[in-house]
Amino acid sequence: MKNSLLTFAIVLCSLTVSAQQEAMYTHYAFNTLTINPGYAGSREALTLTVLHRSQWVGFKGAPHTQTFSLHTPLRDNEMGIGFTAMNDKIGPVNSSSLYADYAYKIPVYNGLLSAGIKGGLDIMQASLVGLISTDQNDNAIANNVRNEVLPNFGLGAYYSTDWYYVGLSSPRLIQNKINLINMSTSQAIEKRHYYLIAGAIFRINETMQIKPMALAKVTAAAAAEVDLTGILVLDERFEFGAMYRTGDAFGVLFGINFDNNLRAGYSFDWSVGVQTGKNNAGSHELMLRYDFIKNVRRKIVSPRHF
Repeated sequence: MKNSLLTFAIVLCSLTVSAQQEAMYTHYAFNTLTINPGYAGSREALTLTVLHRSQWVGFKGAPHTQTFSLHTPLRDNEMGIGFTAMNDKIGPVNSSSLYADYAYKIPVYNGLLSAGIKGGLDIMQASLVGLISTDQNDNAIANNVRNEVLPNFGLGAYYSTDWYYVGLSSPRLIQNKINLINMSTSQAIEKRHYYLIAGAIFRINETMQIKPMALAKVTAAAAAEVDLTGILVLDERFEFGAMYRTGDAFGVLFGINFDNNLRAGYSFDWSVGVQTGKNNAGSHELMLRYDFIKNVRRKIVSPRHF
């Protein structure tokens, strides 16, 4: 498109590179199912998680993301099933996804090794009416809405014990072509993303624990990105943490475990490695997770940490 609004050009660019093709989260360690199907059923409970992220607040057309996930173990924790839904809006482009997850688990040493598969649909929609062009006769933005429905699937492996975890996954393996406005110059491709996650918990004393966690994301034609997070846990209830995303942002996290079932969290991060940090008020996330625990033993023992 030769004469379109700069914002829309940025959106199209974001579809062809890795930075925002997959939604990013500061609460990545509490939203694992969205990127790794092997996580399904790993909490030994029916677990519901909802998350909202407002990125680059105050910057017009900035991303807003909502996710919902539900997963549970089956057959005495031999397998797990799950469901994830996501909505991500960037400028005039809205991306939604619906995926089902399945994981099969086998005991390995003192933990469980889980192999998972996810499958579903990505739904992309562009609403071009209202964009401003320097050319009044530019028909490229005269169309109202164009939709793309793209099937996809992903694979993941997840190993966990009571004290640490590690996972490797690629949630979208099919590199679908995207053509939202029916023009060859606007065609983009869904790029494969590969994720490596790891975390652990260490007890400092009777009331304090520390959780270091990391996420590494790799995709073609873009630099690898690593999120590093450290969380201090007090009395198994209050959590305070800090996060660093390479080349991008610093952040802080706060959480509270109301009981062994309900957890709420908030995070704030500020872009420091790109120019967007000068033109917005940072990014905010709200997270809520609830475990429907049936196993009485789990109510007596400390909460699940991952």
